Order: sequence, then C-alpha cells, then structure tokens
Amino acid sequence: MPQELPRAFEYGIAIDASAIDGFGDENHSDLFLRPEADTLTPLPWRPEHGRVVRMFCHITYPNGTVFECDTRSILKNAIGKAERLGYRFFFGTEQEFYLFMLDDNGNPTKEPYDHASYMDIAPEDRGENIRREVCLTLEQMGIRPERSHHEEGPGQNEIDFRYSDPLAAADNAMTFQTVVKTIARRNGLCADFSPKPLEGKPGNGFHINMSVKSSYGTDNMNDMIAGILEHAADMTVFLNPTEQSYQRFGSNKAPGYISWSSENRSQLVRVPAAIGEYRRIELRSPDPSANVYLVFALMIYAILDGMETKPKLPAPADINLYQADEDTLARFKQLPRDLKSACAAAAGSAFIQKYIPGAISDIYCRR
Repeated sequence: MPQELPRAFEYGIAIDASAIDGFGDENHSDLFLRPEADTLTPLPWRPEHGRVVRMFCHITYPNGTVFECDTRSILKNAIGKAERLGYRFFFGTEQEFYLFMLDDNGNPTKEPYDHASYMDIAPEDRGENIRREVCLTLEQMGIRPERSHHEEGPGQNEIDFRYSDPLAAADNAMTFQTVVKTIARRNGLCADFSPKPLEGKPGNGFHINMSVKSSYGTDNMNDMIAGILEHAADMTVFLNPTEQSYQRFGSNKAPGYISWSSENRSQLVRVPAAIGEYRRIELRSPDPSANVYLVFALMIYAILDGMETKPKLPAPADINLYQADEDTLARFKQLPRDLKSACAAAAGSAFIQKYIPGAISDIYCRR
C-alpha cells in the first residue's frame, strides 16, 4: 500500500524465497526486495482510483549483500565493466508470440486466433487490433515500440523496439511480455511466448540487435561478431533454456550453425542493412523463454572479450544454410542440438564460469 513505500525504499520488503524455485530453501528463506524508484510506472489497465504501479527491484540478503542469483544486478555489473573500459552498449529487441483461442472454461487452446501469414493485413490478420492496443499501452508506460506486424505462423505476431541502454531494454522486454499477456486475456485470448508452440510451424524468436559506442572512436563491428561466435555454444543454455527451445533450431529462419553474414536470416549473427547510427548486429538464436538480463550480460561480456582478445573472424557465410548440402554444412560448427549438450558446453566453459555464478548454472542444468 502507498503508506508502506517509505519503509520499502529504506529497508526493503522481506519475501519467503523458499517459495520461489531457485531462490533458496527453508534453511535460508529470507530475502529482501529493494525497489528502484526510477522504474515506477502506473499500469494503464488498472483503475484510475486506487491506481496500481510497478517497480523493478534488486534482491539482497538480510545483511544487504546482493543475492548472487539476482540477474538484474548481474547485468548492471556487466554494464559497469563496459563503461569503465570506455564502451556504451545499446540493445533493441524483437519478440515473437502466438495468439491462441480460449476454451469455454477460459483455458488456453492451441487453436490460432487467425490463419494469416507474414505481413498480412486485416481482415486476414485478426491480431492487428491486439498489437495496436499493446503498443498504445506501452506508450502510456513510457516504452517506445517501433513497429509491429503479423509473422509467418498462424496467429503469430511480432513487435519490435527501438534501441536503448541495456538495463532499460531488458526491463522493457520483461514489461512487454506482461503487457501482451494482459491485453490478450482482456480480449479473450492467450498469448504464448514459448519457443515452439505448434509442431511444424515457425517457433518464437527473441532477436537481439546490438551496437556499441566507443569513447576511442573505433569501429568494433568485426570484434563484436567474433566475440559472440567464439562463445556462442557455451552461452546457448542461457539463451535457449528449455527442451522445447531446441525444436526451433535449424528451420523457419532459426539458426542451427555458428555463422554470420550480412542480411542473411539463416545465420546465427547477421548485419542488417542500415546506415550510420542504425548500423548494428543481430543475434537470432535466443527465444522468449530466456532470462533477458542474463542474455544481455553475456552478450556484453562476449563482445568485450572479442574486443580484447580479437579472435579470428570467420569468413561470412553468404549462402542459405537451410538449403545447403552436407559437405557445405560440415564446414560449420553446430549450435548445441539439445538442452543436455548445451549444459555440457556451459559446464566446460571458462568464460561461463567467470561470469555466471555457479548457483545459476546449477538452476539451469539441474534436471
């Protein structure tokens, strides 16, 4: 309640962490949420009287020590390291989701809201007004969507965001999923962000666009790409954390190999056609089930590592890997093909061990 805010800001609010998977057990159950006032935003869909706001928090132990599994703090640390080295990162996100019908009891089905295809418009695209409502709601919350459209799958949609600093971009990506799910339910639908909602249809991607501004005025594009490719396999379990994630790889514009190219959407990393400040790289493997704070932190660390160690950048793969023959594909290293392989790659990686706390790795691979 409003009268509790001074206490929340000064002391934090205690929670039972043992009730949240991965946050502890009954022996060490108390953690504190410490809200950050500059993230306070009203929820436009709640009443005008007795309004509801949301805030992001960092998480600490009772003694004030930051909880090691607080991934938002992990991202803050990565941003801080980049700034100390003279680099500022910018991220823009593209998230895909399906809209499904509800049954008579209000439970989600796998019946798509429409059967439109890529870039269709109304009346075939029935999601047009849902996306419009989502975008207008986000604008009321101070979040700037850039564009929206129908995707390739039946009932599949995408909304893209203009680039911003990493922490704001991550918070906005989290808020986005909440807004989409809320607006969908208000319209009698279910929004599904899972990696592969329908067998034989396109999966949901979480494409991440990145650029770096250097205080030294250098162009680091090649080092950025090389750093990501160098650590791609080791990071995959955090970018694709579910068994279902791996059903998406290798088809419908989802990558299956560690490669890069300009514009080519069959690659892990592509350099979209753009000029000047809009020049960026796009990572195409993550899906919306990923923890965006961990993903952004790993991207920052991988790119910083690339700029420091300068691994050799492979030649661009200017071919369609979905149509390539076996001899051609044999030249490229594959992304992990399942969750077990991704966990093994992370477990043997000095890079992951350096930047991801063991407690978090255990949560992802303790299955």
